[in-house]
Amino acid sequence: MKKILVTGGAGFLGSHLCDELLQAGHDVLCVDNLFTGSKENIAHLFGKPFFEFMRHDVCTPLYVEVDEIYNFACPASPVHYQYDPVQTTKTSVHGAINVLGLAKRTKARILQASTSEVYGDPEVHPQTEDYWGRVNPIGIRACYDEGKRCAETLFFDYHRQHSLDIKVVRIFNTYGPRMHRDDGRVVSNFIVQALRGEDITIFGDGGQTRSFCYVDDMIRGCMAMMDTPRDFTGPVNLGNPVECTMLELARKVLDLTGSSSRIVSRPLPADDPRQRRPDIRVAGERLGWTPRVSLEQGLATTIRYFDRLLGRGAPAIRMERARLSAGTRG
Repeated sequence: MKKILVTGGAGFLGSHLCDELLQAGHDVLCVDNLFTGSKENIAHLFGKPFFEFMRHDVCTPLYVEVDEIYNFACPASPVHYQYDPVQTTKTSVHGAINVLGLAKRTKARILQASTSEVYGDPEVHPQTEDYWGRVNPIGIRACYDEGKRCAETLFFDYHRQHSLDIKVVRIFNTYGPRMHRDDGRVVSNFIVQALRGEDITIFGDGGQTRSFCYVDDMIRGCMAMMDTPRDFTGPVNLGNPVECTMLELARKVLDLTGSSSRIVSRPLPADDPRQRRPDIRVAGERLGWTPRVSLEQGLATTIRYFDRLLGRGAPAIRMERARLSAGTRG
């Protein structure tokens, strides 16, 4: 049994990671300042003998004894990270310095949850790990993009200077249950709008692309990376290489919910990438990892989660759920 620290552990990804680490038989310390995380995401874990929650901001040093650290602390949606951009940068940079210092003192292996945003608006497609990216360093997204890039720099400098045992993954768009309904991410936006019967908002012509990975696949990839040999640091892309336009995604959500919502267009936000798709050959070769959950399967599960969260259960949604369930049984 390992003592494992998960920063950002009450968030969307962090809470799922806590679930899987406990299931694997580890002792888990979940740390979160609850800015975007929620106790609701981990409420089912309270009372478990090998789970502990600590409300703490990683911008302040943390003094605990651990064997491994997963650093997932940072708001990840534009709505949240642009709310207080200075604090977002501090969370990435000061937070990285503090968890790296902790790893150095305890000789713990540490994994950084980096992001595909380090590639910015890419000129290379799909994006490989050796691509340096194209990021606007003074744009409204820079607090997150450049903060995560600086965190990667710190991880590799601690590795070179202090022989720290590091792992770095670059997480591409991920979705699933426990996403925040008002976080501004495209999957949660489309689903909530469809379930409420509101207009589904796409930006520009809807031709920009993303690749969507279901949360279970992503957590499996992160844990596989943590278990790689010491001499393999990454970075490693984790994401689903199946590309989808925003317009295609909106139509899938309408089809799966049975919603009569309209699709409407709004102007593109500043510095919004036109395309994003990971090259995951390194993950396949070094981790033996590839996504298993299709977009349709993952969306159906996520729709059911938001349907319960919103307390809807409208007739069209109930009928669609019955159809999906019948299809699964078949």
